[in-house]
Amino acid sequence: METPTMKPDTVLILDYGSQYTHLITRRIRSLNVFSLVISGTSSLKSITSYNPRVVILSGGPHSVHALDAPSFPEGFIEWAETNGVHILGICYGLQLIVQKLGGVVVEGESKEYGKMEIEVKGKSEIFGSGSGGDKQMVWMSHGDEAVKLPEGFEIVAQSAQGAVAALENRKRKIYGLQYHPEVTHSPKGMETLQHFLFDVCGVSADWKMEDLMEEEIKVINKTVASDEHVICALSGGVDSTVAATLVHKAIGDRLHCIFVDNGLLRYKEQERVMDTFERDLHLPVTCVDASERFLSELKGVVDPETKRKIIGKEFINIFDQFAQELEKKHGKKPAFLVQGTLYPDVIESCPPPGTDRTHSHTIKSHHNVGGLPKDMKLKLIEPLKLLFKDEVRELGKILNVPVGFLKRHPFPGPGLAVRVLGDVTQGNALEVDEIFIQSIRDAGLYDSIWQAFAVFLPVRSVGVQGDKRTHSHVVALRAVTSQDGMTADWFNFEHKFLDDVSRKICNSVQGVNRVVQDITSKPPSTIEWE
Repeated sequence: METPTMKPDTVLILDYGSQYTHLITRRIRSLNVFSLVISGTSSLKSITSYNPRVVILSGGPHSVHALDAPSFPEGFIEWAETNGVHILGICYGLQLIVQKLGGVVVEGESKEYGKMEIEVKGKSEIFGSGSGGDKQMVWMSHGDEAVKLPEGFEIVAQSAQGAVAALENRKRKIYGLQYHPEVTHSPKGMETLQHFLFDVCGVSADWKMEDLMEEEIKVINKTVASDEHVICALSGGVDSTVAATLVHKAIGDRLHCIFVDNGLLRYKEQERVMDTFERDLHLPVTCVDASERFLSELKGVVDPETKRKIIGKEFINIFDQFAQELEKKHGKKPAFLVQGTLYPDVIESCPPPGTDRTHSHTIKSHHNVGGLPKDMKLKLIEPLKLLFKDEVRELGKILNVPVGFLKRHPFPGPGLAVRVLGDVTQGNALEVDEIFIQSIRDAGLYDSIWQAFAVFLPVRSVGVQGDKRTHSHVVALRAVTSQDGMTADWFNFEHKFLDDVSRKICNSVQGVNRVVQDITSKPPSTIEWE
């Protein structure tokens, strides 16, 4: 499906592999300005097709001196100047600007990593008038440094060690920050970004979710002919439900939803979600119980990536069968499949379709992105692929999806298969998650946590139960707070809560004698364990 038309005030980010690139996008969108990330090595034609008002060059782990150092395309600077497009280079992006425009970047004698103090020098447009002499703490992360600026550029901030912290060429509308303004470790970073976008670049804060919804509806109607039918794969989660509701609003009953019970769902999931689909959202849904089929294919499989591929393949096979049944009924086989793919899914499943991303590594294959077979017969419609989780919830409210449903914790498409780090068909592994989640609900903590689940580990430990020595499995509890799932902090439970949950699990689930809590943030870990 084609991408919605970009607004004139789009801020385009060229990604060079920084772990913080997505944060730039989130920070800018929080200002009601639309922002999008594409590969830093995209063609000039691709960049100009977005009609951006501002282009930001992200940071990255590379040195501009490396033979394969990524860079913007030939003619990019000339195009930006001719069209009045502002450019901001961050970290690696600053060094790229300096090197490409005739300056000098060298390996720094002393690296700058972590919190550093910088001082604004003289008159500066990017920091605002009257900011000369101001000092602020920022987050640095660089080994190379600019020692000679291109003609027409001036230093507008320096670090305590004398390194260039910010530069600008007001006439050419090119700016650079050697630090990361998008992270919370740079307390005044958002203030700087806001000033740059609104006061320097003249961007308008007019991006609204209602506008995006109307634009997506237009795209869906343009993509799907008036006599064509569409299948939507409902997982029972927020993403696919909002996607289905949006497509249903666009094409009505030519949408045919299918909910597949793969035997790896949460406790009583089928009954709960079918009730919401039919009673609250009035979606046309067919429920297929394929639990035996999935569990049979997964028997003996322990590798998480293999599990995802198997589950993705089985889902598509079922969707194809469903499409054939619809063809008999309506005389025309559906050609499209709706999925609730989100922007983080696309970013983490690098390289995502159509983006030519080359400078970050695959974190995992999402069932929505990397887990689909290449020979899939259905074409994809992904109306949420430019949105983060909190933005999907905002859209869901506009579409009148029940608030209680929108507050549901994210749940992986492959289900509990990726939360059982071993053979999912063995033992009582699928019981553990419900005990943990229900305990969180009973304690009134559910809405304070972004995502929570229990992981059944393929690790055995010695214990004593019923006056007998046992050699049983270990369960890990995972609960995090987050805004969009791209970064997360672990949730700090009270000790009594953990004690109660531990006792419930060990006393209720056969084959478990030890419970631990995961207290790792993202990064360095992912939220899921697999």
